[in-house]
Amino acid sequence: MSEHVLPAEEPIRFIAPIIQDNPTGWGPCEMPDQFRDMPYQPFSKGDRLGTISDWTVVQDKKYQNKFASQFGAGSSYAYFHDQDESSFHLVDTTRVQKPPYQRGRARGQRGRGARGARTPGGMTTLNKQQRDRKLGKRWGQRGAPMKIRDASVTVRPTWVTIEDMDFPRLAKLSLPGIKEGEDIACCGTLEYYEKSYDRVNVKHEKSLQRIDRIFHTVTTTDDPVIRRLSKTVGTVYATDTILATIMCCTRSNYSWDIVMEKIGDKLFLDKRDNTEFDLLTVNETSVEPPADDGTSINSPRNLALEATFINHNFSQQVLKSGPPEPKYKFPEPNPFVSEEEEGEVASVGYRYRKWNLNNGVVLVARCEHDAVLQGPQGETQFLTIKALNEWDSKLANGVEWRQKLDTQRGAVLANELRNNSCKLAKWTVQALLAGSDQIKFGYVSRVQVRDNSRHVILGTQQFKPHEFAAQINLSMDNAWGILRCIIDICMKQKDGKYLIMKDPNKPLIRLYDIPDNTFESDASEESGDEPADTPFAPLYSYGNSKRI
Repeated sequence: MSEHVLPAEEPIRFIAPIIQDNPTGWGPCEMPDQFRDMPYQPFSKGDRLGTISDWTVVQDKKYQNKFASQFGAGSSYAYFHDQDESSFHLVDTTRVQKPPYQRGRARGQRGRGARGARTPGGMTTLNKQQRDRKLGKRWGQRGAPMKIRDASVTVRPTWVTIEDMDFPRLAKLSLPGIKEGEDIACCGTLEYYEKSYDRVNVKHEKSLQRIDRIFHTVTTTDDPVIRRLSKTVGTVYATDTILATIMCCTRSNYSWDIVMEKIGDKLFLDKRDNTEFDLLTVNETSVEPPADDGTSINSPRNLALEATFINHNFSQQVLKSGPPEPKYKFPEPNPFVSEEEEGEVASVGYRYRKWNLNNGVVLVARCEHDAVLQGPQGETQFLTIKALNEWDSKLANGVEWRQKLDTQRGAVLANELRNNSCKLAKWTVQALLAGSDQIKFGYVSRVQVRDNSRHVILGTQQFKPHEFAAQINLSMDNAWGILRCIIDICMKQKDGKYLIMKDPNKPLIRLYDIPDNTFESDASEESGDEPADTPFAPLYSYGNSKRI
């Protein structure tokens, strides 16, 4: 019996792996063969993973970037169809246009009045308003593309941009705890309000009269009282109109500018000479603001002149005037009335007040009252009087005041808050800074839509400034925060002249470092020659005073 001999097993051989030696660093020196043609797309371990393939899920716009990579979308693994698609055809689903003789006559006759006039050749012509309406539907609810606005001042190459402050960032600022202003000096003479104007309504309207009085619009550094106070009180000096413009800048759309001059530890805020800074805007915050047509009475500039004319006359017409009527006099006289000045000065009272903005910043500002009123307990109440004006309700996308003012005054005011949010906010800030007890609004409309020289008073309305500020969502903490932010930026700069300007087409304001002699030699170039036949010709005489 033979024994089965197993063959000797071969020894297991050890195959050493290929090791790439990198004497100057670490890691492989060459690309491995198995990874040589593989595409690479960067990814992050923190990216969210969604479903592999789910064709039934409708992508939600709110979470469309939920599973997006932080490195951006890549195309390394995108699918491309390389086959010939010449045999693929789209089915034509366009509607076949019928010839004119097959179209229904009733539908065509019913649409003629709404769609425009039909010419003898069968073509339909649309007027400008209808074309704008069709363009509005094409572009969405916002209407045609916004026209590029001009800046309030030409930016010169020598100006240096210090900082851009966008509105969303400014809207988040807050400086709480600012107390009521403290009176330093009070000047001027005020007349009493005529209470009979509270009973004016649409059925018993009153014509707006043209009152020949002088209004002073003196800037900060030209004010003799501020010059006197700057030697002993305060570090920042301004007027209530300048402060209101800065505090309400996040609501503004039109361009404006303010000059700031830093001298040592003091900062002076001024408006430029021969500018339209004091003109009131009309429908600035409307969805469809007035078209910029210089020849039209409804252009932004002509509407601003009309609104300023109405405000000045309304604020003086509603007062008790005449020698026997009493007047309220502050301890000091009007500082802007000179002996050589001829004519009657408007009723105005100036309060020079100071506020402590913390960290050594003390603000001194000139504030204004328009009139006084004897309260129910015999106390004296100070008033701020302003006028809202109606120019063309159809073009302004508003409600007709003669139909809605007596029955739906809230709807009229809500429409004004939508179209003139910036102007109303600035008026409210001025009333709060001055410490007015009431702010009175007058509703003034044109006698004829196409005539901007004759107006009637349709009604009045009054509010307490603090209550009205809450109604229009105006936060004084945010207003003080915006002002303090700009002051701090300017205080960090070297001594010199600076300019803050609202960008005409973007929601931001820019701070420029400008040469010290800017606006001094070419003041006449900034102002244009105005026509003499305008009904508001007196308003064109800018400077320290305006005659109405």
